Amino acid sequence: MIGQISRILLLLFFVIPYSVSAQPDQIKKSNKLRLFEENKSLPIKFKYSKKQLKNETNDSTYMIAEMSYEKHNGIWDTLEVKIRARGNFRRKSCFFTPIKLKVSKKNAKGTLFEKNRKLKVVFPCLNEYLKDDYVMKEYIIYKMYEVVMPYHFKTRLIEVEFDDVKNKKIKTYQLKGFLIEDYDKVAKRLEGRVVKRAFYPQGYDDLFAVRNAMFQFMVGNTDFSATYSHNSKVIYVDKKFVPIPYDFDMSGFVNTSYSVVSKTRKAELPIENVTERYYMGYRRDIKLFEKVRLEFLNNRKELLSVIDNHKNYFESQQSFETAKSYIKGFFKILEDRNTFKRRTYDIALNMD
Repeated sequence: MIGQISRILLLLFFVIPYSVSAQPDQIKKSNKLRLFEENKSLPIKFKYSKKQLKNETNDSTYMIAEMSYEKHNGIWDTLEVKIRARGNFRRKSCFFTPIKLKVSKKNAKGTLFEKNRKLKVVFPCLNEYLKDDYVMKEYIIYKMYEVVMPYHFKTRLIEVEFDDVKNKKIKTYQLKGFLIEDYDKVAKRLEGRVVKRAFYPQGYDDLFAVRNAMFQFMVGNTDFSATYSHNSKVIYVDKKFVPIPYDFDMSGFVNTSYSVVSKTRKAELPIENVTERYYMGYRRDIKLFEKVRLEFLNNRKELLSVIDNHKNYFESQQSFETAKSYIKGFFKILEDRNTFKRRTYDIALNMD
């Protein structure tokens, strides 16, 4: 009996210290992966002056701000970060300006942001009814894009408490938002490289160009340009040039109160409302259009599931139903070959 107890104590002597000492490494490893690997929303607090952000920052000038995030079970970590306003239109027009966020290597070490020290942060543009639903719908577009394209930005939904500092007073807002992976990080993750030079649309990989244009057609987005890389980045990966789009708040799927039909083309588009779909792709083999049509039809269930999976995040049930119905309308176009050809391929043939 005594010998058996001794063996148990000896076993505990070796096992317990190992388990305790292993925990920090496990936490550190999870910190490096968790930011974009978890689907649940991340509670975040920001504290800075909204007025100062608009007036004193630009594409190269940042300001100091305070950011806190919930690590787990009500335990928060606070970091000093640098931020700047993002987007010319949004700087002028938005009540909540979207920001570019940078965390120093020193401050990020051992935190959730250690491997993602540069991020875009998306907020609602205006302080209005359904502002959070607009953000949710734009976030859903990024998640749907993951279904149809292997090359994409990673995103993470956030629940934001924003303290706007005005002199000695603080005004607090509760918002939904999301984080977007940095472009350089995307290239590194995909083992590709960033293309920063001017890029002619016909240089894109044909299949991925059609997939991208069809996706934009699905969500009713005209606010992009392959020619001028407007709301689209180019990456060279797997021996092909691939477009990676972003900023979908002007799309028909999101249908914000401030949405307008894009004027990125020389000629005005023959639509009056962003909810009207208009194909913005270029000339490609008709066989590719048919291939992509079938791909989207095969992905219909999964694409609609992305919307369903976020139903509980919507403030308005009607907003959710309208969004889902809009995507169903896209699949009705795809179901009829003649309608599909007329709405996509025939339009593409006439593009300059």
